[in-house]
Amino acid sequence: MRRHLVSALVLAFPLVLHAQERDRERDRNRDRDSDRQERSATPDFTWDGRMERGRTLVVRNLNGAIRVTRAEGDRASIVATKRWRRGDPAEVRIEQVKAGANGDVVVCAFWTENASCDERGYRSRDDGGWRRNRNDVSVEFVVKLPAGVKVAVSTVNGEVSVEEATDEVDASSVNGSVWAASNGGPVEAHTVNGDVRARMGQRSTRDLRFTSVNGTVIVQVPDNADAELTMSTVNGSVQSDFPVTISGRLNPRRLQATLGKGGPLIEMKTVNGDVRLRKVGS
Repeated sequence: MRRHLVSALVLAFPLVLHAQERDRERDRNRDRDSDRQERSATPDFTWDGRMERGRTLVVRNLNGAIRVTRAEGDRASIVATKRWRRGDPAEVRIEQVKAGANGDVVVCAFWTENASCDERGYRSRDDGGWRRNRNDVSVEFVVKLPAGVKVAVSTVNGEVSVEEATDEVDASSVNGSVWAASNGGPVEAHTVNGDVRARMGQRSTRDLRFTSVNGTVIVQVPDNADAELTMSTVNGSVQSDFPVTISGRLNPRRLQATLGKGGPLIEMKTVNGDVRLRKVGS
């Protein structure tokens, strides 16, 4: 009986060890899954204020998406939320660098101490690029835009979306698609890696550019648009819904033409992707 008991204990001991190791592995996997999950916080920055027609709301970001939609009434609002996995959100600050006071508003997200930002963009005087690469914190902006207020929004890593604007729109990214739409105009949109889709409800009296490198460019303009048109791609095709007067030789990847009576320039170009000029509503 004693011999059988010893044998049973010897057989059970590896099973206990296996169960303990399995539990430890399960805990390690749970910890890794937790680390992989993106952590988010409650809004880290909020701003709300009255903006008069003709003023400009500017939002500058480096890592994260920006979404702009229509506000009700004459008050604009900005909500920014940090998201991260292993980074340090305390190293990223969000500031209103230009107050409203019935004027323009500029809000920027910073990843370095010695950086500045204004309507023209960012300037950094230290190793900000290296530090940003080590910090995976992203900032997501949600903007409410009143009627008649211009908007300029940009990011480096993230999508940009502007919907239901009624005045001038300038939207750009580097790594991310851009969607920019205004019932008024003018509209400009740019990215490097991603699609560009733009729509404006009124004719423009100034030159407009819509560009990508790796992505399709689609622009919708009113039926009565008058412009000098340049459309080009390297790996793709060009197409216009409008009857145009072509300048030079016909080329499936490049089009120079007069739209309507002619006027300011509309430039649409990419390297890898199609280029399409559409009528509003199509």
